[in-house]
Amino acid sequence: MIKVTDFRSSLELLKSIPGQLIETDEPVHPHAELSGAYRYVGAGGTVKRPTRIGPAMIFNNVVGHEGARVVIGLLASRERVGYLLEAQPDKLGHLLKDAVKDPVAPVVVSNDKAVCQEVVHYADAPDFDLRKIVPAPTNTEEDAGPYITMGMCYASDIETGVSDVTIHRLCIQSRDELSMWITPGARHLGTFFEKAEAMGKSLPISISIGVDPAIEIGSCFEAPTTPVGYNELSVAGAIRKRPVELVQCLTINEKAIANAEYVIEGEIMAGTRVREDKNTNTGKAMPEFPGYTGHAPAAIPVIKVKAVTHRKNPIMQTVIGPSEEHVSMAGIPTEASILEMVDKAMPGRLLNVYAHSAGGGKYMAVLQFKKSVPSDEGRQRQAALLAFSAFSELKHVVLVDEDVDPFDSNDVLWALNTRYQGDVDTIFIPGVRCHPLDPSEMPAYSPMIRDRGISCKVIFDCTVPFNLKDQFVRSKFKEVDPSRFAPDLFKKK
Repeated sequence: MIKVTDFRSSLELLKSIPGQLIETDEPVHPHAELSGAYRYVGAGGTVKRPTRIGPAMIFNNVVGHEGARVVIGLLASRERVGYLLEAQPDKLGHLLKDAVKDPVAPVVVSNDKAVCQEVVHYADAPDFDLRKIVPAPTNTEEDAGPYITMGMCYASDIETGVSDVTIHRLCIQSRDELSMWITPGARHLGTFFEKAEAMGKSLPISISIGVDPAIEIGSCFEAPTTPVGYNELSVAGAIRKRPVELVQCLTINEKAIANAEYVIEGEIMAGTRVREDKNTNTGKAMPEFPGYTGHAPAAIPVIKVKAVTHRKNPIMQTVIGPSEEHVSMAGIPTEASILEMVDKAMPGRLLNVYAHSAGGGKYMAVLQFKKSVPSDEGRQRQAALLAFSAFSELKHVVLVDEDVDPFDSNDVLWALNTRYQGDVDTIFIPGVRCHPLDPSEMPAYSPMIRDRGISCKVIFDCTVPFNLKDQFVRSKFKEVDPSRFAPDLFKKK
C-alpha cells in the first residue's frame, strides 16, 4: 500500500485503486467548463441533479495554462477519504476524535528542503500575474471570478504567536490581489485579523494549495473542539503519526506547508476592503455548500500578494463548493466534535454520527444512540442538545437506534416512518444562531427570524422508547457468508 505523505502520493495511491481516479487530456476551459464537467463525473453533495459520487479527476490540458494540471474531487467520496486516511469510512469520525486528543505539533524545516519553493515568482516583477501562474477555475458563469477553493490559509496572532490553519473563499481580483470571505465569528484566522487591524497592522498570511488530505480535513475543526491556541495542523500530525513540516516564507514573516504544490505569500491589508464581484457585477460569489450560489458582499478583506512559490510542474487542486468534497472536509470533523462532546457527558451511549450530505456536512447530523437501561430514556435528546453545543452551525439532528445505519439514508427514513410521531418526537429550539449561508435564515422568510443566520434548530427523535424496545425488533435473517454464493460481489479483503 502506498503511504500518503503529500498531495502527489495521495494521487499515486488512488491510481492504484480501481475506480478512484481518472484523467483526461481533452482541452477544458477553467471558466465554468471544468466544474461543469465534474458535476456529472463525481461531484455529489448538494449539487443540482443530475450528479453522482464518482472518481476524482485530473484535467491535463487546461486552456490558457500550458502544462498546468488541475485535480478535482480528491475528497468527494467517503470511501476515498477512508483510503487516504487509512480508516474504514464509518470510523472516520472516531479517527479524528482520537487525533484531536493526541495532537502532534508541526515542525519547521529549512528552505532548501521545502519542495514548495522550487520555483519562485515575486510580485514586484513586471510580468507577475497571479491569474496566469495559478490555474484557478471559475465554478459557474455567474461567479465573481476564479476562486482558490482549497487554499490552506495559515496565519498567527501578532501578539501571542499562536498559529492556525483554515480554509476560506478566495477570489482572484487582480494580478496581485485576492479577496477573502471570513464567516463572521466562526474562524480563528478572522480573530487574528481583527486584532491586527485594530492595531493598524496588516496580517501576514500564507496560502498552501495541494497538500496531504489529512491536513485538509484536520483544518476544518472549529471551537469548542479546537479553541484559539490549538493549531489544527496537529490533527494531521496525529493522523499520520508524524509532524506536518512547515517552512519560512520568503517575503513575509509566516510559515507555509513545505510540501505544498503552490504557496501564495501575502498580507491581509488593514483598512482595505473590496466588493467581491467588482469584475463581474453579477451580485454572485460562488456556489456554496448549501447548494446555492453565495451573495457577493460589498466589502470584504483584501490579500496583497507578495510572491507565489511552487513545485516543479505543480498540480492545482480545486473543489466544487456544494460537492461531496465539502461534506467530507466539514462533516467528518463535525462528527468527531459531536462524538467527543457527547462521550464526555455520557460515555458509551453514542455509537456513531453522520454529518449528512444533504446538509453539506454542516446543517444535519444523524446520531446513532444506544439505550441500555431505563434511565437512558431522554438521554438521546440530551445528546442532541450537546451536538448543537459542539457545533453551532448544526440545524437538524436526527436520532436513531443502534439497529439503524446512520450512513444509509433509506434506513434513517425508515426509522422516521416507523419510530417517529411528529407531535411527540419533534423538539423545536427557535431563535438560535446558525449559519448565514442558509437562504431560509432571514427575516424575509419569517417575521420570527430576527437576523440573518438565526434559525430554529430541530431534533427529530426517531428512537424507540426504552420500555417498548421489544415491540420494535427488526426481522431476524440468518447470518450467512454471502461470498459463497456471490464471490464477485463479496470479495474478501
